Amino acid sequence: MRFLDLDALRKTPLKRDPYDYLVVRDFVRPEAAAAIGADYPAIDKPGSFTLDDVKVQGALKGLIEALDGAAFRKAVEEKFDLDLTACPTMFTVRGICGENDGQIHTDSKTKVITVLLYLNEAWAPDGGRLRLLRNGEDLEAVAEELPPDFGTLLIFRRSENSWHGHKPFAGPRRVVQMNWVTSGRVAAWQQFRHRVSAAVKRMTPAKVG
Repeated sequence: MRFLDLDALRKTPLKRDPYDYLVVRDFVRPEAAAAIGADYPAIDKPGSFTLDDVKVQGALKGLIEALDGAAFRKAVEEKFDLDLTACPTMFTVRGICGENDGQIHTDSKTKVITVLLYLNEAWAPDGGRLRLLRNGEDLEAVAEELPPDFGTLLIFRRSENSWHGHKPFAGPRRVVQMNWVTSGRVAAWQQFRHRVSAAVKRMTPAKVG
């Protein structure tokens, strides 16, 4: 199964205001939606989980392998005019958005490129729509807002002003996050940190109601 519309990525211009980013709608081919949805792991708590913390199989596994492949990397390198061959990749997945998620932030300095790929059905709520921001203080200083609809891709270059966040939302919200990071040591540490966090979450009873 072919998952990614790389031609759409190549045709999408890079935006530089307020920082380097691009958005591609329907980047994941719509015919793959049902299979990916069926294979997405059952996650009942907020937070990011590494691929070792959840069951990755079938169509979702194929999608992640495509993202981790040379063709996608080369397309991203061309857009952002950089060489990522020495930068390891790191993946996490989310299934639930918590009430405290979406705080304004820029991502850590160890991340070179951030990729967010949303895998939800058509998004209706006002909250949970990622906002690319012009500063780190005002959630209304919006450069662009994107709903986390199925197949929506966001790629941005991490910088000191790559501010983003979203209005509060609590409930199911599926997203695959991929990062090219500065070193293998960083990737190993981040994966360990996420695994510890996931273990703590598994021991915490889920909220009911």
